Amino acid sequence: MSDTKKQPLIALDIGGTKIASGLVFLDERSTPRLTMLNKVATDAQQGGAAVLERVCDAAQALLNQARQAGYEPAGIGISSAGVIDPIRGDVHFANDVMPGWSNTPLASTVATRCGLPTKALNDVHAHALGEARYGAGKAYASCLVVAVGTGIGGAYVYDHYIMRGAHDVAGSIGHVICPQAADMPCACGRSGHVETIAAGPGLLASYKALGGNMHREDGTSITGADLSQRADAGDGLAQEAQSRAGYALGAVLGSTCNMVDPACIILSGSVVQSGVFWHDALRRGFGAQAMDPLATTPLLTGELGGMAPLIGAAENFVRFAYRQ
Repeated sequence: MSDTKKQPLIALDIGGTKIASGLVFLDERSTPRLTMLNKVATDAQQGGAAVLERVCDAAQALLNQARQAGYEPAGIGISSAGVIDPIRGDVHFANDVMPGWSNTPLASTVATRCGLPTKALNDVHAHALGEARYGAGKAYASCLVVAVGTGIGGAYVYDHYIMRGAHDVAGSIGHVICPQAADMPCACGRSGHVETIAAGPGLLASYKALGGNMHREDGTSITGADLSQRADAGDGLAQEAQSRAGYALGAVLGSTCNMVDPACIILSGSVVQSGVFWHDALRRGFGAQAMDPLATTPLLTGELGGMAPLIGAAENFVRFAYRQ
């Protein structure tokens, strides 16, 4: 382990829209250093085989760049959307955001193509591992990490190890039932889950249902950032949409806190950049459901931002994310 700590690692983060990559230098005494950062479009709708080819190409390109700079990476760490077997590095399951990604032999294929040992884990677990060991959670014995963006994912980290679960899906907090989302269809094939109302697309759908204008002045569609700006500027419908989403997520966080009792909750992702209406509602929802002994549980914002999955993927290579 000490040798790989001194060598850089290639890290890849595979999501529904982009494949990010970077060379990671880990240091247990300080925040890891990342360089040679790059990203390419996932083009997930082209299917799993095409995505796997792009992943291999990204890894090989970074390996070539590192060697040209005089570095010899110790291995490759991968963070990927989907349910990942962290022992074999295979994709067990992926929803319709990544069609054809299920049953992909991810780590073994990349290892064969690049000639380097390769390990893979779920992207939210990678994000949580980065925050727990190097970011906002490093001073806490346990933390619940929740990423809120296009979807909602989570991980429970105890003593800096992630709870994996019997089927590799522990921490899927986006798929917890939520009264405000009753009967709303979820991407997982079920209904009524908090992701449908509190993730980015759900927030925009709520704004539209309230009668909000879904276009900018130039006619293009608004984004979550636009919605947040409108809320801050006084748009009452945007404020209401943010409040509904924030409260729903806060209530689920409070209920989950009652069950696992984390030392802190770490929030990250694009939706967490929302303004005061979302954050105030989140705290109200949390307070409405968390039992009194848990009411003061810190609600923290992640420190590593978009670098967390890359750092977590690299860290998993040298120090396994899960207890064995």
